[in-house]
Amino acid sequence: MTQPIINSKTDSITATHSVNPLDTGKQEFTITVYTENQVGLLSRIAIIFSRRKINIDSLNTSPSEIEGIHRFTITIHETEEILQKLCRQIEKQIEVLKVYYNTEDEIVWQELALYKVSTEQITEKAKVERLLRECGARAIAIRKDFTVFETTGHREETDRLINVLGQYGLIEFVRSARVAIIKASTGFYEKLLEFEQKDPGDELVENEFLDKNEGIFSM
Repeated sequence: MTQPIINSKTDSITATHSVNPLDTGKQEFTITVYTENQVGLLSRIAIIFSRRKINIDSLNTSPSEIEGIHRFTITIHETEEILQKLCRQIEKQIEVLKVYYNTEDEIVWQELALYKVSTEQITEKAKVERLLRECGARAIAIRKDFTVFETTGHREETDRLINVLGQYGLIEFVRSARVAIIKASTGFYEKLLEFEQKDPGDELVENEFLDKNEGIFSM
């Protein structure tokens, strides 16, 4: 069933944790942006970061739980004060429905990583196979000259496997952007219903002059 899309705005950015005004240090935040799927929005959001000279550590876009609405997941290291200003700028984009930000302990998140190694090196080293199992890695492509392993986890977990395979002929490595679920979220569709109840759209009003154009516009 297709859920209705409501283009609503809010006056404040939503954070699911308390703000400590004395904390001025940078920390890692995950920003979640719900948007309509429009061409050019990604570049405009990227410009907001570049103008403030804020580096994006990772960025993922995907469909959300609501048909027609997409979800951006952005990871940065910054102070909360600057982060709030940044999120307000993002929410000013007309296609943006809502922006959330969270610390690491407020989300469930994962990253996917792929590792390409020499098949000959792997098959000759029994110790490597044991280490791969410990890291939760699995082979997704095996050829005579190379094997590709895949694993998911947190950054330190995927980094650990880089160190392991680096000793045995790591040829290529790539890691995806973060995907995250907010622990305290009840689903964005519930928020859309709240928006509709607080600020319902105007009722359609029939134009009383619609069928009187000849009398009105005649010279």
